[in-house]
Amino acid sequence: MMKIEHTDLSFEVYKRLKTMILANEFQPGEKLVQEQIAALFGVSRMPLHKAFQMLENEMLVENLPRRGFYVTEIDNAKLLDAFECREALEGIAARRTARIISERELEDLRALFKPFVGKKKIDFKKYIEADQAFHNAVLQISGNQILQKFEVVKNITSQTYRGGLIRKPEETLPEHLAIIEAIANRDAALAEKLMREHSVKTQELIRDKIRKE
Repeated sequence: MMKIEHTDLSFEVYKRLKTMILANEFQPGEKLVQEQIAALFGVSRMPLHKAFQMLENEMLVENLPRRGFYVTEIDNAKLLDAFECREALEGIAARRTARIISERELEDLRALFKPFVGKKKIDFKKYIEADQAFHNAVLQISGNQILQKFEVVKNITSQTYRGGLIRKPEETLPEHLAIIEAIANRDAALAEKLMREHSVKTQELIRDKIRKE
């Protein structure tokens, strides 16, 4: 059922594995057994190895000499650092996006969260995908060439999803919708403010965890 048929197999494997890692289907520190994953997706080891390299570039997996690939472990201190970076970078992106977004791009943003509005039970994995797609889209739509090409930005975004979602979808969904509406109203200042607050609330939870450690 999970077998992949696509011309760019390595990219498809990369996307599937990334989603699984971010949804905690592979635990931090867990070894990725190439033979098992190749059989799961119905691919050879060549595209799988390329997919591992892409994940390694995003700091989601690490290649330990003579031991193989493992899901990267990340502690709360590093996670906090990543969210602080996201606060600044995505705040800039939201401000720029509000100024230049097209109607088609706006509809695409709204469509990401439409399946979850009014639902009592939200599919956790699908929400993670929508959440990440939203933040990546804002960076892309912003038109800032540095943000779009600066590879560390993508890495930072990936790192903050490592433990899944720190806050529940029921809490963050209204925040995402409010950011989209600020963007729709071309209110650049409000879009930046709401995007930063969205990150800060998560940072506060992480700081609480650090203090309790």
